[in-house]
Formats: sequence, C-alpha cells, structure tokens
Amino acid sequence: MSLVLTLASRNLLQDRLRFVATLIGIVFSVVLVMVQMGLYLGFGRMVTTMIDHAAADLWVVSKGASSFEDLTLLDIRTRDRLPGVTGVAKVIPVAIGFADWRQKDSKVKPVFVIGSDLDSDALKPWNLVEGSVDALRSNDAVAVDRTYFDNLGVSGIGSTAEIRGQPARVVAVTDGIRSFTTTPYVFAELSRARAYIGLPPTKYNHFIIRVQPGTDVKNVQRDIRSAVPDVDVLTPTEFRDRSRSFWLFGTGAGAALFAGALLGVIVGTVIVAQTLYSSTKDHLYEFATLRAIGCSNRYVYRVIVWQAVLNAIIGFAVAAAIGFVVVQFTAKGALPIVITPVLIGGLFALTVVMCVVSAIAAIIRVVRIDPVMVMTR
Repeated sequence: MSLVLTLASRNLLQDRLRFVATLIGIVFSVVLVMVQMGLYLGFGRMVTTMIDHAAADLWVVSKGASSFEDLTLLDIRTRDRLPGVTGVAKVIPVAIGFADWRQKDSKVKPVFVIGSDLDSDALKPWNLVEGSVDALRSNDAVAVDRTYFDNLGVSGIGSTAEIRGQPARVVAVTDGIRSFTTTPYVFAELSRARAYIGLPPTKYNHFIIRVQPGTDVKNVQRDIRSAVPDVDVLTPTEFRDRSRSFWLFGTGAGAALFAGALLGVIVGTVIVAQTLYSSTKDHLYEFATLRAIGCSNRYVYRVIVWQAVLNAIIGFAVAAAIGFVVVQFTAKGALPIVITPVLIGGLFALTVVMCVVSAIAAIIRVVRIDPVMVMTR
C-alpha cells in the first residue's frame, strides 16, 4: 500500500501546475455544493423559525394553510369550540400580518407583525439583548431585531415610529430573529398587533394548543379534528414539514438551490476527469513499465484511484476551510449559511466518489496500454 501511495503522490506532484488546476476544480465544485446546500439548510431553518420557538403541542390553522405566514383567517367560533375538547388545557390565539412601518423621516418599510398572549408564553420574542418581554405590555410597545435597525430607521430602545398610522415604540431588542423574506418581524402584544394589522376582533390566524399534562397529543389531535372538521390540526413537526415543503419546493427556491449544487458536482467531475486523464496519458510509459515488469491491472488501477482519492482529500480540506469562513461571514446576514456535521460527512463522501468516478476515463486508457511499447521508447 505504501508503494501505491508513493507512486500516486509522485504522479500528482510531478506536474505541480496541473495538480493546482485539479485542486482548483475540486475546491470550486465542493464550495459551490457546500454553499448551495448550506443555503438550503439555512433557508429551511428560517422558514420555520416561529414554529421552532413556539411552545405549542398542537397548531390549529385554516384548512390548507401552507405555512406560518399564511394569512387565512379563523373565526372566533372556532376558538370557542376548542376548549371543550377533552385534553385541551389552553387555546392561545396568534395574529399575524403585514403592515407599513413609517419612520420619522416619512420613509415607509413593510414589516411582518406577530402578536400573541404574553401571559401564555406560547410565542414571544427570544434572544433578547435589550429590554424585556414584560415591557411589551405597555402601550404602543414593540420588539424588533437589531439586524433591521438600519432598515427600520431605529437605534435601539426608545426609538419610535408609526405602524398603520398608530404609534410604535421599541421597548425590546432581539438578536438573530431574521425573516427569510427580508421583511422585518415586529413583535407586539395581541391586541396591539390586531390594531397594527387591522384584524377584526372576531378573527385570528392560528391557534396554539397546549394539552393537559399526561394527555396523549395524538388523541387530542384526533378529537379536535372530529369536533372542528373545517380546520387543520397539526403537530409542530407536521406544521414545520408543511412550511418547508411549501417554501422550498412550492415556490421553486429549493429546486434552484439543488440545481446549483448539481452544477457544482458536474463541473468538478469534468475538471477532475480531464486532469486525471491528461496526467495518465503523460505517464503511459510508466504505467506500461509497471505492466511489463509483471504488475497486475488491479495494481495499476489502485495507483490511479489513489491519485483520485488524494485529490479528493486535499481538495476537500481546502474547500472545508473556505466553507467555514463563509459560514462565519454570513452568520449575521439576511440568509445565514448552515453547515452541519452530517453535511460535512456527506460532502466528503461526495467528493471522494466524484474523484473516483472521474478516474474511470484514465483507467480505461490504461487498460489499452500494450506493455511492448516500453521497448519502443
């Protein structure tokens, strides 16, 4: 094995310029796939951030609601029927909607208002860096994320603006609650949120259900569906999956990210295949010599495959380093790139497979070598 690695490494390093060109192709391919898949994971997390941070056992949403941001309304009569279902401990209404945020200089920006009952602790701002949730109980109080300070024209606690012609005052600041639509989230107490989005007092968008301790959630879910058949009753996991499916595939965003990743794999495979083939062609006499002195085809194939594996290991190491830099750079951006250990493992396996598959063309070329050609040199 040591001799095989020696031959493979010397073949790679003999022409350093070609070796660098191969690494650039691999790094480009892996970084492109890593970024595309990282965006996919980051986008997938952002579209469910409200569901992930809500203290819900079940969600009651309008029939066919595609995501948390679906603005279809539920009637107050639905709310009144839910407490009578066996196992239901609390019914917490949620109001959401778009509104105009008017700054002091009269500039208008769209915002997405989220309101719920603060006493229930079901859906409230998290990652607070200034102020408190209790401060939202005061008149005209809202919470915003500091990522959007420039966009909203605010500087922190005490900043004021108008939402739908009504005063709004920042009393709490969060860090990292970013919207995948780039429209800033604005948290408010339920009644205040209603006023900001113009929601009638008898309408709601969603209901968060808390079940009684020791109660089977699936049984409560089934009973609610029977008692209120004109709504969808979803567990957090089901609501999360539905939202991701809609935003990633229903809108085409996921397909675009996968297409970019596939392009990276194709480009990397072609570059590596071409480089390995050229390298093998330049060393035909060396491979013919190996066969002439009795080395089996399998031995020669191992040399070529190890060339591909060494390319994969070195190229992936460089690409991973670049990837982690990109992750840090986008951590506070509008759409952070997420790289998980599973993604790293999968990308490494993909890189090795890509490089080994690329070696097939070189192997086919070596198979056709006539060892006699050594005598004609």
